[in-house]
Amino acid sequence: MMFALRTFALVLTAVLAGGCTLIPDYLRPAAPVPEVFPDAPRAAAEAPAVDTVAWRDHFADAQLREVIALALANNRDLRVAALNIEKAHAQYGIQRADLYPAIGANAGQTAQRLPNGSGGGDVSRAYSATIGFSAYELDFFGRIRSLNAQALELYLGTEEARRSAQISLVAEVARAWLTLAADRERLALALRTLETRQKSFDLTQRSFDAGAVSALDLRQADTLLQGARADAARYRSVVAQDEHTLALLAGAPVPGEWLASQLPDGVTAVAELPAGVPSETLTRRPDILQAERALRAANASIGAARAAFFPRITLTAAAGTASTSLDDLFGSGSGAWSFIPQLRVPIFEAGRLQASLDVAEVQRDIQVALYEKAIQSAFREVADTLAERATLTEQLDARRRLVDAATASFRLSDARYRGGVDSYLGLLDAQRALYAAEQDLIAVRLAEAANRVTLYKALGGGWR
Repeated sequence: MMFALRTFALVLTAVLAGGCTLIPDYLRPAAPVPEVFPDAPRAAAEAPAVDTVAWRDHFADAQLREVIALALANNRDLRVAALNIEKAHAQYGIQRADLYPAIGANAGQTAQRLPNGSGGGDVSRAYSATIGFSAYELDFFGRIRSLNAQALELYLGTEEARRSAQISLVAEVARAWLTLAADRERLALALRTLETRQKSFDLTQRSFDAGAVSALDLRQADTLLQGARADAARYRSVVAQDEHTLALLAGAPVPGEWLASQLPDGVTAVAELPAGVPSETLTRRPDILQAERALRAANASIGAARAAFFPRITLTAAAGTASTSLDDLFGSGSGAWSFIPQLRVPIFEAGRLQASLDVAEVQRDIQVALYEKAIQSAFREVADTLAERATLTEQLDARRRLVDAATASFRLSDARYRGGVDSYLGLLDAQRALYAAEQDLIAVRLAEAANRVTLYKALGGGWR
């Protein structure tokens, strides 16, 4: 028994001391994108990297921060991502356990009856109690270590997936909150316009009854009134749908005091985001890191496929006591042990091992392509956002000036109409132009705020 335990200890020490694997050296593929972003803003030298700015520090509105925190605590998709981490951790633990022998205790009885030739029979019994391990593989060529490395990378990849899911959730909640605020502002504008046009219609109706205006003027005023009614009804529906979307993302009802009645002027606390370079920013995005983890896992699987070509040694050992009598099972001289090494050398596999290696290498090449595509997609996302951002300031200034001009035009048209200088048609056109300009200004303000959120997400911020 002592000999078996000493042998096991020596073998285990030798195996654990060895770290040989046949995993190819890992080299990160070069990013297949330009070194700098087009239309990148010029950032201050002391500006922090975007992915180091926590979302609470990025978003300036306290109401929005409360809604994001609610979503991070209750969103079901994010909860599934966290549970996937626990699942991958457990799977990694299963694979890691193969590095060590599974030791178990066994106790049993064997009973056998043999005929003695005189019509009777003799019954023999044997009792045993042992502790040992069965079919433990000595990982001389790193097959199990390669599989363990693969499982580790997959586990770490799920953590990056959770971070990526959190970034997406923060951005989606922020955009949904901003969209609701913009639609509430549109609804308020539609209601104000409806009230104004109702008064205008009532005035025109009285003028028509007095014979001061034509039926055409009355019908045109009614047309504007009904259009405003339709817009108000439509935006009531849109606002309700926005609230439902936000509640779904938050995973719980959102308190009314956390909802804005109009778009805030300062959505983010950062005036301008640094663009960085792809090798320093995009490669730190969680989704890119997840793709790289998958590439590392595929690289590790090649080591396992290579190790399959080499001999595989397994050990089975047990030590304990055995006796033909239960009373003497633990008596003097009942010690017993067994030690069964096995060697399996692949000789003819009909190309199975080579095919398995080919599959592993092709899978690695596939993951390289997916990793490069992930970087290209991320680069395009940032570039598109920066291209939009480059014109948003000018668009905002133009839309504000257009609203000012439309307001002045409406006032002049109203004065000219009341003075009898111009027709009612000119006043109606001025009303339509002002209403459209105000709606367009809200849309551009929403686009500018959403662009800041998208750029923050695209550059890898939001998971801290």
